[in-house]
Amino acid sequence: MKRRAFLGLGAAAVATGAGWALLRPASPGRLLRSTAPLPPRFQARLPIPATRQGTAITVVQREADLDILPGLKTRAWTYDGTFPGPTIVSRSGTPTVVTHRNELPEPTVVHLHGGHTPAESDGYPIDLLLPVNGGSGHQHHGDMMVGATATGERAYRYPMRQRAATLWYHDHRMGATAPAVWRGLAGFHLVRDDEEEALPLPAGDHDVPLMIADRSFAEDGSFRYTADHVEGVLGDVVLVNGAPWPVLEVSPVRYRLRILNASNARRYRLALDPPPPGGDPFTQVGSDGGLLAAPVTHDVVDAAPAERFDVVVDFARWRPGTRVRLVDRLAGLDVMRFDVTGARQADDSTVPAVLSRTLEPLGPPKRTRTFRFRQSADGTWTINDEAYRPGRALANPRLGEVERWRFLTDFHHPVHLHLDPFQVLSRNGRGVSEYDMGWKDTVDVRPAEAVEVAVRFTDHTGTFLLHCHNLEHEDMAMMADFTVE
Repeated sequence: MKRRAFLGLGAAAVATGAGWALLRPASPGRLLRSTAPLPPRFQARLPIPATRQGTAITVVQREADLDILPGLKTRAWTYDGTFPGPTIVSRSGTPTVVTHRNELPEPTVVHLHGGHTPAESDGYPIDLLLPVNGGSGHQHHGDMMVGATATGERAYRYPMRQRAATLWYHDHRMGATAPAVWRGLAGFHLVRDDEEEALPLPAGDHDVPLMIADRSFAEDGSFRYTADHVEGVLGDVVLVNGAPWPVLEVSPVRYRLRILNASNARRYRLALDPPPPGGDPFTQVGSDGGLLAAPVTHDVVDAAPAERFDVVVDFARWRPGTRVRLVDRLAGLDVMRFDVTGARQADDSTVPAVLSRTLEPLGPPKRTRTFRFRQSADGTWTINDEAYRPGRALANPRLGEVERWRFLTDFHHPVHLHLDPFQVLSRNGRGVSEYDMGWKDTVDVRPAEAVEVAVRFTDHTGTFLLHCHNLEHEDMAMMADFTVE
């Protein structure tokens, strides 16, 4: 879609409440079609990533040949040889050290997305982890700006002074995040705490992480990618936990689905087909930053890149034997399928009317800051008309003070803030959407829109990042430092 046409589409998309789902524009970006033969839908079983627990964990970044398309091997960049990488599980209040060993041919950077993390472990984009053996990439990037580099291994220290939440980790290297994540460098990191575990939500095998990511494939089965699509790269194959259009057999009971949009640029409007009797199949219990104060029901779930939605789906509402497709209403895509199997059974789980009593609105702001996300005349994506330059801070908030940050856009940008989550206050001076509830670290800002959030940075001083999480936009300089003092 041409930029002018897209902006015309988006400028009218100003709504709150239920109108948001009706008017939210489709994904910006250009479709990169696969040249490999694609498999039939709903043939693969949904993989569940292996879990890693403990206070000291080592993850090896290495290339691996994965079985994604039948009869072909896909060379991927992986954490521990899988895509997604292992799901790391931490306990709130218990520090976790994750040591990454880089056996890839290029430097990497690891960001714990949603982590309340000290600056030195946050994944600053020039704090490179160089390959253990030097690698061809070390020479290739020898002239780039570098920060606190390490060779071979780096220990990322996470205090875990935060609520239970669905986090994820991914590569964050300056100018190369998009291709690295596309190649496979992404995984879940779950935080658990007493408040959440006291709730009768679905657990165990009925607590399922779903990493949704579109990809394209070359004729030989390799990931196909181009950095030429400045609006963003869209794939024609939808992977869930690394499998194309997979199937999960579910019992007729409640399941907690941890939905993560890990796509580079694609937005999803997720719906279940057929819908259950009575509608509203999704009961949202958590957002980017953990539990909501109270559940919110949705007919569809709109998820921009990097957003997380923890939802409960009661599969007892469908007749056993029903095949329920998860589909994307924006692009008319299949995502995956749930096959309801077995006889109806007792279900001890439920969704209580009160989920958390720890969510209080942030107090009056000390100051207001404005950040304009737009494209310059030469095509560079900028914030406040500045292309990203490490070491140049666009804001210097004070530790512990509440601020109001205004995000203004000319295009469609999922805006992500490091260090602390925020609370969405308004869209275009009006109410918030039904997808803005709770603590957020990423907010989808539509063309010609102003979104206001309240944020308070705690515990850690130093330099952190604000950026667009359309990864092509991020790599093309739509990123800014802020320094907490």
